[in-house]
Amino acid sequence: MNKFKGLMTSLSPHWETPGYLYAQLDREFNFNFDPCPLHSKVNGLTIPWGLSNFINPPYGREIGKWIAKAYSEAQGGALCVLLIPSRTDTKWWHDYIMKADEIRFIKGRLKFGDSKNSAPFPSCVVIFKGVNK
Repeated sequence: MNKFKGLMTSLSPHWETPGYLYAQLDREFNFNFDPCPLHSKVNGLTIPWGLSNFINPPYGREIGKWIAKAYSEAQGGALCVLLIPSRTDTKWWHDYIMKADEIRFIKGRLKFGDSKNSAPFPSCVVIFKGVNK
């Protein structure tokens, strides 16, 4: 049994956006759609998105699909602002994030939801401007 298993993984791929960070980004971008709200039964990967989207995708193995969808929606004109782990060594980072209009690295580690502890990974905000270029 690996006693360190819990250090680098989470029982859930969902990390609730810190309220202050969402409010700050919403003031700047005026979001009108969230394709992956925390408790939704709708699969945001299978529906069209809004004009100004906030995306905090599940951070598990499916994250690359969410990032590809955000990139695709932006190519169609939508603004997509993602809160994601800063995983610069991944394929999805190089395939999509490096094409972003902006990458804002967050200093320190975020505390997601009502957690008392910081996340075990660095985070960043990625912006695909779509029609707002």
